[in-house]
Amino acid sequence: MKNITFRRLTILSTLYYFLWTLLFFIANYFSPNIYISLLVSVPVLIAAYSFYTGYFINRFIKYKVKPIYKTIHNVKPSRLAITLKSDKDPFKEVNQEITDWVQGKTQEIHQLREMEKYRKDFLGNVSHELKTPIFNIQGYILTLLDGGINDSNINILYLKRTEKSIDRMISIIEDLESISKLEAGELDINMEDFNLFQLIEDVFDSHEIRADSKEIDLQLNKLGRKQLMVRGDKHRLYQVFSNLVGNSISHGKQGGKTGVNFYDMDNRYLIEIKDNGIGIRPEDIPRIFERFYRVDKSRSREQGGTGLGLAIVKHLIEAHNQSINVTSTYGKGTSFTITLDKAKK
Repeated sequence: MKNITFRRLTILSTLYYFLWTLLFFIANYFSPNIYISLLVSVPVLIAAYSFYTGYFINRFIKYKVKPIYKTIHNVKPSRLAITLKSDKDPFKEVNQEITDWVQGKTQEIHQLREMEKYRKDFLGNVSHELKTPIFNIQGYILTLLDGGINDSNINILYLKRTEKSIDRMISIIEDLESISKLEAGELDINMEDFNLFQLIEDVFDSHEIRADSKEIDLQLNKLGRKQLMVRGDKHRLYQVFSNLVGNSISHGKQGGKTGVNFYDMDNRYLIEIKDNGIGIRPEDIPRIFERFYRVDKSRSREQGGTGLGLAIVKHLIEAHNQSINVTSTYGKGTSFTITLDKAKK
């Protein structure tokens, strides 16, 4: 483009020089006085130069600058996906900067829209999750006020249900507080070396009654070892495995099994929590770690889940600089895998 413009200017300069020389000699022929010759030839040359320059500038504005202005003028929030043509354009860098600016603003607007959608969904989910136990408590209290309090069997039953609903609200609030701290990086992770086998056994003990009620067999594959030393926050990792084992039992089949397996990976261990339960549909897997996302909404609420457990699990594992993955076959079972660093020797 620069070569073409330079060539045009060279040709134009040569043409003007030739024209001026020709006019000068013609004027000098009719009038030997050099001043008169210049007086005649110079104005003609200036007029010709002005005409051509004006024509050139007009074409430049019409075909080069005006499209840029028109494109910028048409930039609107609803129509940001634009690209300026820059072929053989002396304003190529300007075009590129404008295009990059528009694309950057487009991305920012998309992100803002996603954040707004996320905010609305989050507020809606929190409202719904808290509304259910509050309405339950209201119903229990009204029943007691209507005379149920005078019946010892009814008042004890409804007071216990009220206590359960309050515990559910407390659980939701605590989970919200935990996940907010995790996302803000404000939750302390206290690293220590500990025996993971012992932690998993403690988790199994805490879920034994629930597992027995569904005749689910809890299996810990120690591979003939007495201990498996890892490094991490023991309290937080207990929360992780308790949540995963609890979910496995909740969604397990009657008479099924939930197993925890271990695999050596040099400086890390891969821990697998596997069951032969109902599994997860393929379309649900990408969203399984989202806040309040439920694979089976009605069943999860009946069992008292907050819908925040897996989101917290993911954040806790990432706070350890580790990874968590899930694979599942609907109707056959689910497998969660987690990596943890080996203990320092």
